[in-house]
Amino acid sequence: MSEKLYEIIKITDLKDMLNKTKEIYANNIAYKIKESEGKYKTFTHKEVREMIDNLGTALIDLGLKNKRIAVIGENRYEWEIAYLSIVCGTGIVVPLDKSLPENELESVIERSEIEAIFYSSKYEEILTKIKYSSKNKLKHLISMDRMQNIDGIYSQKELITKGKSLIERGNKEFIDAKIDSRKMSIMLFTSGTTSKSKVVALSHKNICTNLMDIGSILDVTQEDTFLSILPIHHVFECTVGFLFSLYKGATTVFCDGIRHVVENLKEYNVTIMACVPGIYERIFGMIRKQLEKQGKLEEILKKEEELRNSEMAEKKQAFKEIHDMLGGKIKLFISGAAALDKNIEERYRLLGINIVQGYGLTETSPVVAVGTNKEHKIGSIGKTVPSVEAKLVDINEEGIGELIVKGDSVALRIL
Repeated sequence: MSEKLYEIIKITDLKDMLNKTKEIYANNIAYKIKESEGKYKTFTHKEVREMIDNLGTALIDLGLKNKRIAVIGENRYEWEIAYLSIVCGTGIVVPLDKSLPENELESVIERSEIEAIFYSSKYEEILTKIKYSSKNKLKHLISMDRMQNIDGIYSQKELITKGKSLIERGNKEFIDAKIDSRKMSIMLFTSGTTSKSKVVALSHKNICTNLMDIGSILDVTQEDTFLSILPIHHVFECTVGFLFSLYKGATTVFCDGIRHVVENLKEYNVTIMACVPGIYERIFGMIRKQLEKQGKLEEILKKEEELRNSEMAEKKQAFKEIHDMLGGKIKLFISGAAALDKNIEERYRLLGINIVQGYGLTETSPVVAVGTNKEHKIGSIGKTVPSVEAKLVDINEEGIGELIVKGDSVALRIL
């Protein structure tokens, strides 16, 4: 089990997290959104929390208190606002996989008894069709893209405006809502061992325990900028990217696509990224190709060996031109979801690029273990986070066994 390395803000639930950090990070930029080439729109942490209150108030006014509400779409700030407006006082949030085919989407909506859904424009035709099926409870479609309510479809933006008006007139039903941190508030669908997906029931306590755990061992502050790249409905991106960034008062920016990762790292001066091994391998390949093209590869490899036992800060300075290829600001790369090739991990660290591996799963909210600046070993997922206990059982002759985990971040149940 890892020791706590950094002070954290103690939180009981996600609403508590938003309230406790609202004033601390009020004027920090929470989101930086590209509108066109060279033109950006920003939202402060205070503005984000106000939008959440406004939208949550409007949702309750629609009769959605204690109902199940889904969110589907690409990574964007509207998705994150919708998620928090549901889970922080309205009802139960159901994040859906944006790649679901129509028949599976319809099945999930039926199984989870969803009564409203936030969506981006590409799903409008499918969802309009699904809404009129007698097999489900879907009543309200809420578009992240429409500017106004029309044709029986609500505009998220207009609902935010409506909620603001309701609050100004004294409606505090969402703002004053009490959260039961131990009850199911998040329904996640994850692939199972059979053809039918499993439902993982998570609570505020599950998620917040994990947020505090990773905050106590990873060097992340309000000065950092996160690149959101993995599908946001996955708990890895949702907890370690989206929610953790808000908890720490950092800035979130959104990737333009896998082909644009490196340019986005530079464009936004990204400091933190949580991603899968394939992306880090892609970035490493790009660096190697560039060095070969410049005729500098042999020189760099020689310098790597000379500095092998040096401190990371010294390596970072020695390989400044390589860091500059990635924007020059990278502070931490977190790799998860699969094993990162040990050779790739070692090469990154020889260049002074701080990359750590972690392990987790949907059922643990998700982080079970992760490497830290203080304790790092190539090829290892590090120690368990502070509130998690784990051990191997049924170990075979090759030393391989089943990992069992205990802690407050473990899901309430699996359905």
